[in-house]
Amino acid sequence: MRGTWRGAGGVSSASAVAVRTAAVVRPVVVPVSPVRLRCRRSASRWETACWVACAVFALLLCLWTTLTPHRVWGACATVGYGLAALVAHRSARAWGRASAAVAAAGSVLVPLVLLVAHGWRQMEVAVVERSGRLLLESGTPYVPHPSELDDHNPYLPGMALFGLPRAVLGDVPLADARVWFAGVALGAMGPAAVLCRAAVSPRSRELGAPHPGIERPRTEPHLAQPLSTTPHATPDRALLWLAAAPAVALPLAVGGVDLPVIALMCLALALAGRGRPVAAGLALGAAASLKWTAWPLLPVGLVLLAATAGRRAAVRAGATAVALGALAVVPVALADPRAFAEHVLLFPLGQGGTASPAASPLPGHLLATRVPGGFALAVAALALGAVAVAVSLVTRPPRTTVAAADRLALGLGIAMCLIPATRFGYAVYPLVLFGWFRLVPPGRRTARRGGTVDED
Repeated sequence: MRGTWRGAGGVSSASAVAVRTAAVVRPVVVPVSPVRLRCRRSASRWETACWVACAVFALLLCLWTTLTPHRVWGACATVGYGLAALVAHRSARAWGRASAAVAAAGSVLVPLVLLVAHGWRQMEVAVVERSGRLLLESGTPYVPHPSELDDHNPYLPGMALFGLPRAVLGDVPLADARVWFAGVALGAMGPAAVLCRAAVSPRSRELGAPHPGIERPRTEPHLAQPLSTTPHATPDRALLWLAAAPAVALPLAVGGVDLPVIALMCLALALAGRGRPVAAGLALGAAASLKWTAWPLLPVGLVLLAATAGRRAAVRAGATAVALGALAVVPVALADPRAFAEHVLLFPLGQGGTASPAASPLPGHLLATRVPGGFALAVAALALGAVAVAVSLVTRPPRTTVAAADRLALGLGIAMCLIPATRFGYAVYPLVLFGWFRLVPPGRRTARRGGTVDED
């Protein structure tokens, strides 16, 4: 005990050393480089500007449209996007989850709840719900002798499945077809995002290489997380940004029938990129049983699958897709061939007894309506575009999911410009296909000690 205490204060020498040591230690503050700070501020300004532009679009739509569901969406989305702009302006991290979540809530969740609660729906929703009831009652989702616009059902038989909840459960909110449209769309896009983050094909795994065409540079651990200046990163954040985009949020809320089709197309491409033939074939067949617009996916997906898993896998996927599509379409077509042809073939082409509302002033529609013999010219141009895309698949087959999605987006964009009966809303197909697989890039590989490589 001698020499331990000093003076009346009673402070031990060991305690004094500890106090002096603690006093010397200071938290190390790593300064943010000016370049990173400028990038962060620039990204934040771009994000805020994006939400402001979305709010302006929603406000203009609310003031211009005569459709009640679209007006409700415009009012709700204007507020949601405006709040998202404020959150983005005050956020320390650009392209984060907070602003996207606020925007998605204001542009999807709130208007969807209001529309379902009040029973406000656009014609497509009523057509799908009626088709589900007819499928249960008569075995076919098509009105035998359509005379009015509302009587026509231009969708393939698989779309009637979204109307079955209304036919079975009755007039309850959960039975609304819009709820099931949104559920299937988001439920398919989520797995597609996860699959894209781990884009290593079986053939590449055998060769010990990453997925063909996907560059995975080795980086040092301290460089493994670069500054994010664009709205991509994890699948959940990408899904939020996708849902909040006006081109997707509007149909999600009002009940657009195209989003489940697009989501299944993205899932099929993601599965093909991973070299999973049976699962990819099921997704291909499911999408093809909903709308004609999904049929160009079949050759693109099979070519991608042949590149990632071999020709046998592509044949298996093709057989699975054709079997599922035939199971969904053929029995209904045979039950009433005349009604099937009127609803699914003639009406979408503008050749049925009732004019199609798809009449946007695009080249194909202008040719068909304003030029003598224009319908044949539009169909010929459409066929030439299809042949050009098919030739490109043979001469330069896509070897990555991004390349396949780009090729499919190009083909669908050409088709939607040249088809005789078209509408601007179909642009959501090439937009989502072109943007989604860039929004969710493949996971990065980072080097660890010992030379091993991790994927994040």
